[in-house]
Order: sequence, then structure tokens, then C-alpha cells
Amino acid sequence: MSADQASRTARRHRAHWKRGGAFDEYEPGHNTHVLIEPTEDRWEWRRKIRQDPRKLVVYRIGVAVAGLFFIILGAVTGPIPGPGGIPLVLLGLAVWSSEFRWAHRLMRLFRLILRRLGRWPLRQKVLLTVLAICVGLTAAYLGFVVFGVPPWMPDVIADLLRRLPGV
Repeated sequence: MSADQASRTARRHRAHWKRGGAFDEYEPGHNTHVLIEPTEDRWEWRRKIRQDPRKLVVYRIGVAVAGLFFIILGAVTGPIPGPGGIPLVLLGLAVWSSEFRWAHRLMRLFRLILRRLGRWPLRQKVLLTVLAICVGLTAAYLGFVVFGVPPWMPDVIADLLRRLPGV
């Protein structure tokens, strides 16, 4: 790619990000996605892959499968106590955002939402936490009413849950 073509490509990408929207508030100085053009990629090994169309197809399929693996793993480990669920889903989205523009935009939207939530006063954060806990407990209760107590539940907890009305 010549210097003139690279310049035109960079201008086209900058124009894309200047269209406006919620993302401009998050990263106003970030005008291009670093992984769009092979010459703009910061990692040499990936730059070489991007220059060969067949290798690029295999690489993108690999990235898609790896991201999907983490998202499915996050969905499976979500109900289990411990650090699973949401962090694994976000990891899968981060893997996808390294290659797919739509995932990159979605990841930026999540970051924007987290930054906005981080600026909330403590009172609003506590209210949101209490509301989320109430919604979660209500969903768990409805799940026990509809499906019953799971057989893997420890006997002490299962006996307490069976005392709830409707379970």
C-alpha cells in the first residue's frame, strides 16, 4: 500500500469515528481501530497474517471460535459461585473486539456505561445494588417455584428452600 493510499484510508477511518454518538464521549482522541488495515497493525505476527487472505480467514475463524468459547463458558459458569459469568463473557467480547468492528463498538459501549456508572453518587450506587439484589432474589425464587429445588443443592439449604411458599 502506498503512502497516499494509507493516508486516504486513515482519513476514511477518522471520518467514520467523527460521525458522533455515545462513543465520542469515551475516547475522543481515538480515531481509528488499530486492526483495520494490515499496515496499521501494531503486532508484526498479525500483520503478516493479514497480508495473506487465506491465513486471514483462518485467523478470523480462530478468533471467532475463541471468543465464542469464552462467552459460552461464561454463560455456563454464571450461576456457579465464584468469578465466572460476566468476566468470562467480557473476555470473549474482548477477544472478538480485537478482530471484529461490531464487537469493538459494543466493548466501547460497555466501557462508556461503566464509566458513567462510576460517576454516580454513592446513594445511587447503593440503590442500584439493592435493586439488583432484589431482582436477582426474585428471579431465583421464581426459578425454585417453577423448577423446584435442584438435586445438587446441599441438604441444609434445600430443606430451608422447601419451606418457602410455593416451592
